[in-house]
Amino acid sequence: QVPLVESGGGLVQAGGSLRLSCAASRRTLSSYAMGWFRQAPGTEREFVAAIRWASGSRYYTDSVKGRFTISGDNNKNTVYLQMNSLKPEDTAVYYCAADTGGSWSPSDQSAYDYWGQGTQVTVSS
Repeated sequence: QVPLVESGGGLVQAGGSLRLSCAASRRTLSSYAMGWFRQAPGTEREFVAAIRWASGSRYYTDSVKGRFTISGDNNKNTVYLQMNSLKPEDTAVYYCAADTGGSWSPSDQSAYDYWGQGTQVTVSS
Protein backbone atom coordinates (compact mmCIF):
# COMPACT_ATOMS: atom_id res chain seq x y z
CA GLN A 1 0.00 0.00 0.00
CA VAL A 2 1.36 3.40 -1.00
CA PRO A 3 1.79 5.41 2.20
CA LEU A 4 0.94 8.77 0.64
CA VAL A 5 -1.65 9.49 -2.02
CA GLU A 6 -1.66 12.68 -4.09
CA SER A 7 -4.59 14.14 -5.98
CA GLY A 8 -5.61 17.34 -7.71
CA GLY A 9 -3.30 17.40 -10.69
CA GLY A 10 -4.49 18.15 -14.19
CA LEU A 11 -4.25 20.41 -17.21
CA VAL A 12 -4.54 24.17 -16.76
CA GLN A 13 -3.74 27.23 -18.84
CA ALA A 14 -0.94 29.56 -17.90
CA GLY A 15 -2.08 31.98 -15.20
CA GLY A 16 -4.53 29.45 -13.78
CA SER A 17 -4.62 27.66 -10.44
CA LEU A 18 -4.62 24.14 -9.09
CA ARG A 19 -4.75 22.72 -5.60
CA LEU A 20 -2.90 19.51 -4.87
CA SER A 21 -3.77 17.32 -1.91
CA CYS A 22 -1.80 14.58 -0.23
CA ALA A 23 -3.08 12.24 2.45
CA ALA A 24 -1.48 9.45 4.41
CA SER A 25 -3.08 6.11 3.71
CA ARG A 26 -2.14 4.74 7.12
CA ARG A 27 -3.22 6.24 10.42
CA THR A 28 0.01 5.04 11.98
CA LEU A 29 2.10 7.32 9.82
CA SER A 30 3.16 10.24 11.99
CA SER A 31 5.29 12.94 10.47
CA TYR A 32 7.32 15.90 11.70
CA ALA A 33 7.12 17.64 8.36
CA MET A 34 5.76 17.15 4.88
CA GLY A 35 6.94 18.46 1.57
CA TRP A 36 6.27 18.70 -2.12
CA PHE A 37 8.76 17.95 -4.86
CA ARG A 38 8.41 17.90 -8.63
CA GLN A 39 10.09 16.31 -11.61
CA ALA A 40 9.83 17.58 -15.16
CA PRO A 41 10.70 15.31 -18.11
CA GLY A 42 14.45 14.90 -18.50
CA THR A 43 15.26 16.61 -15.22
CA GLU A 44 15.98 15.56 -11.67
CA ARG A 45 13.36 15.76 -8.98
CA GLU A 46 13.50 19.13 -7.22
CA PHE A 47 12.19 20.63 -4.02
CA VAL A 48 9.09 22.85 -4.15
CA ALA A 49 7.78 23.49 -0.62
CA ALA A 50 7.69 22.06 2.89
CA ILE A 51 5.90 22.60 6.17
CA ARG A 52 7.04 21.70 9.68
CA TRP A 53 4.12 20.84 11.88
CA ALA A 54 5.45 21.83 15.31
CA SER A 55 6.42 25.38 14.41
CA GLY A 56 4.26 25.93 11.37
CA SER A 57 7.38 26.94 9.47
CA ARG A 58 7.04 26.96 5.71
CA TYR A 59 9.85 26.81 3.22
CA TYR A 60 9.70 27.38 -0.55
CA THR A 61 12.02 27.21 -3.48
CA ASP A 62 12.60 30.67 -4.97
CA SER A 63 10.78 30.00 -8.24
CA VAL A 64 7.42 29.44 -6.52
CA LYS A 65 7.55 32.06 -3.75
CA GLY A 66 4.52 34.31 -3.88
CA ARG A 67 2.63 31.91 -6.15
CA PHE A 68 2.43 28.63 -4.22
CA THR A 69 1.21 28.08 -0.67
CA ILE A 70 1.68 24.94 1.39
CA SER A 71 -0.74 24.13 4.19
CA GLY A 72 -2.12 21.13 5.95
CA ASP A 73 -3.57 19.31 8.91
CA ASN A 74 -1.08 17.49 11.09
CA ASN A 75 -3.74 15.45 12.85
CA LYS A 76 -4.87 14.06 9.54
CA ASN A 77 -1.39 13.88 8.01
CA THR A 78 -2.76 15.81 5.08
CA VAL A 79 -0.89 18.47 3.16
CA TYR A 80 -2.03 20.79 0.37
CA LEU A 81 -0.26 22.83 -2.26
CA GLN A 82 -2.21 25.78 -3.62
CA MET A 83 -0.65 26.80 -6.91
CA ASN A 84 -1.59 30.14 -8.42
CA SER A 85 -0.30 32.05 -11.44
CA LEU A 86 0.90 28.81 -12.95
CA LYS A 87 3.53 28.92 -15.68
CA PRO A 88 4.43 26.36 -18.36
CA GLU A 89 7.69 25.74 -16.53
CA ASP A 90 5.67 24.45 -13.56
CA THR A 91 4.72 21.44 -15.67
CA ALA A 92 5.92 18.31 -13.86
CA VAL A 93 4.91 15.31 -11.85
CA TYR A 94 4.40 16.52 -8.28
CA TYR A 95 5.23 14.25 -5.35
CA CYS A 96 4.46 14.65 -1.68
CA ALA A 97 6.73 13.27 0.99
CA ALA A 98 6.73 12.80 4.75
CA ASP A 99 9.60 13.28 7.17
CA THR A 100 9.00 10.96 10.12
CA GLY A 101 12.49 11.25 11.55
CA GLY A 102 12.39 14.90 12.54
CA SER A 103 15.55 15.94 10.75
CA TRP A 104 13.93 19.06 9.20
CA SER A 105 16.08 19.51 6.18
CA PRO A 106 13.22 20.67 3.97
CA SER A 107 14.87 20.65 0.57
CA ASP A 108 16.86 17.45 1.11
CA GLN A 109 15.08 14.48 -0.43
CA SER A 110 16.99 12.04 1.76
CA ALA A 111 15.31 13.58 4.83
CA TYR A 112 11.95 12.20 3.74
CA ASP A 113 10.97 8.63 4.56
CA TYR A 114 7.72 8.15 2.66
CA TRP A 115 6.68 9.23 -0.81
CA GLY A 116 3.57 9.25 -2.92
CA GLN A 117 3.34 8.05 -6.49
CA GLY A 118 2.94 11.53 -7.92
CA THR A 119 0.30 13.54 -9.75
CA GLN A 120 0.78 15.17 -13.15
CA VAL A 121 0.46 18.93 -13.51
CA THR A 122 0.49 20.31 -17.04
CA VAL A 123 0.41 24.04 -17.72
CA SER A 124 -0.29 25.07 -21.29
CA SER A 125 0.90 28.36 -22.76
